[in-house]
Amino acid sequence: MGFRQLYDAVFPILFRVVYRIIGSEEATEDLCQDAFFRLYEKKIVFPNPEEAKYWLIRVATNASLNYAKRKDRERKAYQRAFQENTRSPETGESELLKKETKEEIRGGLKKLPKNLRIVLILREYGELNYKKIGQILGISEGNVKVRVFRARERLAGLLRKDGSYVP
Repeated sequence: MGFRQLYDAVFPILFRVVYRIIGSEEATEDLCQDAFFRLYEKKIVFPNPEEAKYWLIRVATNASLNYAKRKDRERKAYQRAFQENTRSPETGESELLKKETKEEIRGGLKKLPKNLRIVLILREYGELNYKKIGQILGISEGNVKVRVFRARERLAGLLRKDGSYVP
């Protein structure tokens, strides 16, 4: 089966799957095209068209899930920024609480093991993505995600144990 035949056979399926995940026709079309472009670019040879179809579905699904997460984070960041701009000026008490909380977090960070502390600092303070952190530390992106999760969990536990308020 040639590339064009594969495209004609699989594109409608991909479109339906991706559209159900993200709900935007324009973005769906882009993500589906990207999946086919990756296949073409990598020049992967599959033993049969079904294998190619499943590979394309997996690639497009993962890309659409990532897209949906990114859009959700962007939406939440926008909402936070909008809410921050409408807040009343801080009082002396709220400034003191913020300062104390920052100090408690710094103290909690110091108590974390080095491998957890560094990924959390790079993620939260360095604002680096998981891939970049992995490249910097020479570990896989998946390992970075696990370490960030564990670091957050352990830090939250430390802060609760010390009597700090952690929502």
